Amino acid sequence: MSPQAVFASALTNPAQACPPGLTSWNHSDVAQRFSVYRNNVMASLVDALADTFAVTQELVGTEFFRAMAQVFVQNHPPHTRVLTWYGQHFPDFIAGFAPAASLPYLPDVARLEMLRVRSYHAADVVPIDAATLTRALADPAALDRLTLVLHPSVHVLASPYAVYSLWAAHQGAMAIESVDTMQAESVLIYRHGQDVLTQAIEPAQHCFVQQLQAGQPLAQAAAEAAELDLDFDFPAIFSTLIRQQLITRIE
Repeated sequence: MSPQAVFASALTNPAQACPPGLTSWNHSDVAQRFSVYRNNVMASLVDALADTFAVTQELVGTEFFRAMAQVFVQNHPPHTRVLTWYGQHFPDFIAGFAPAASLPYLPDVARLEMLRVRSYHAADVVPIDAATLTRALADPAALDRLTLVLHPSVHVLASPYAVYSLWAAHQGAMAIESVDTMQAESVLIYRHGQDVLTQAIEPAQHCFVQQLQAGQPLAQAAAEAAELDLDFDFPAIFSTLIRQQLITRIE
């Protein structure tokens, strides 16, 4: 193992000794100085996770979250200096973290929070103009082959748990006591301007958006959603895509 690898490994593992070969300019205790540096690095990475997963932290409490995050940091050190994406594997880690097993909804809440980060930092793409979209939709014969490209900030999440309600309760939108955590919910996440918006949608609407993102033609995506739910509310979800300018191209 190279000296750099030894140093990096010791930074996230308090059980490891101070790397050999280190010196200090004033001949102070190198091991003590390295210990302080290691603590600062660990605290900074845990703080970065806490910023991204604020609701996840609120659900388990600060002490539990920071202990869990420290284990994650030790096993998943960052591979880039850009901490924006640090934690993208945190939801999967939570799913396998035994002490959190009593909160089965926690990984999906974390996934929702990470999708909000991804949505915020998605590329800026000019939406399609209304006239072009209107002309395309005016030809019923073309609907079978009409494919809509959605804005890169658009994400959907389906969960067997009340992930949207849990998230919304921590935004003050509802009382946490009223949330039935075992109620399945689907979520639509997107950026409008500089704001990331999060809203609950029906499972069929989730299916519709997912099919569009997979490249299915508009008519086929709607048919797939209607097959899932005969009461599929196409006008509601389609009007959201238009109103929020989430359609960027027609193919």
